[in-house]
Amino acid sequence: MTDRKQAALDILERLIAFDTTSFKSNLALIDYVADYLTGHGIPSNIISDETGNKANLYATIGPRDRGGVALSGHTDVVPVEGQKWTSDPFTLTARGGRLYGRGTSDMKSFIACSLAMVPEMAARSLSLPIHLACSYDEEVGCIGVHGIVNHIQHDGVAPKIVVIGEPTEMSVVNAHKGCYGVNTTFTGLEAHSSATHAGVNAVAYAAEAIVFLQRLGEELKARTPDDDRFDPPFSTVHVGVVHGGTARNIIPRTCEVKWEVRALPGSGEDEEVRERFDAFVDETILPRMQAVHPDAGVSSDVIAHVRPLAPETDSPAETLVKLLTGTNQSHAVSYCTEGGVFQHAGMSAVVCGPGNILQAHKPDEFIETGQIDACLEFLDSLLDHLSA
Repeated sequence: MTDRKQAALDILERLIAFDTTSFKSNLALIDYVADYLTGHGIPSNIISDETGNKANLYATIGPRDRGGVALSGHTDVVPVEGQKWTSDPFTLTARGGRLYGRGTSDMKSFIACSLAMVPEMAARSLSLPIHLACSYDEEVGCIGVHGIVNHIQHDGVAPKIVVIGEPTEMSVVNAHKGCYGVNTTFTGLEAHSSATHAGVNAVAYAAEAIVFLQRLGEELKARTPDDDRFDPPFSTVHVGVVHGGTARNIIPRTCEVKWEVRALPGSGEDEEVRERFDAFVDETILPRMQAVHPDAGVSSDVIAHVRPLAPETDSPAETLVKLLTGTNQSHAVSYCTEGGVFQHAGMSAVVCGPGNILQAHKPDEFIETGQIDACLEFLDSLLDHLSA
């Protein structure tokens, strides 16, 4: 085993041990990364959220007056509660050529590989810099990365290229859908279940709205482009959580529906769905609710609005990463990343990282050890390219 691979595995073991589930703090992990970089003579910028309980990290290796390449990864992971794991999710466990643990695929392995290469990055005479970007709260709507972008725009030279190391098995992804997440709350009027005429059943009206969203989803499916690269090749509407009512014999006063639209880049179908949903509520649902109880209402809050990554054939990022990976192909995916945020801010972005997205968010999440090798080879090629 090479020294750099052993270093990557050692660092990954430390990163997995930090329980950075999105509803928890990530500061211990950020402090670890900052201390590691300081040990190699590299200062870090810590960009905290308003609470001070979470933070991004941004560091530059090489000349600070040029754009260069940013390696971007999120530090948070999804919950493990309710999942059946065969090993401790926060202990890196090797079995049968695989590394198990929460975040191995999504996406602490990319961060570990990037950090393992830091001694070589620092030792090289780089003609262009490498920036390391570690964000918080990607899993709940790409929240933290906006702090990194703001820092870059106000305090530094923007990278020309950003590589987001989400799991693609080191293939090049130049496009992904956006995600528009909404929480809608229906507020009715409680009454005895035998007096349905006297109450406003929030659950029943929420059910009507859910059926309407389902019909919109079917309509978007029918618009499928013939040559689209996405799977599925259409914008989608999904209802993930419904919560309402207190007892079988009480007309429920409230019901919350959490739903989302994952729209194709450039389609505008996320905004279309929201506008049509609001119109349906205003014209069809609210008048009937308020006819019984004038104070009944429906409110919707946008919880996440993740920008899609629009394909830019032969962009600087795509051209470079294709060169480094030795491929002529690029792909599109239906999951979201922080790539669209960087792209919208004027930076050329692609997604390319170790691991398989099919292993993300699952019990016994894992990454094949060969993916660590592939990522390190990619980063070594990047170093050679920036040292030329």
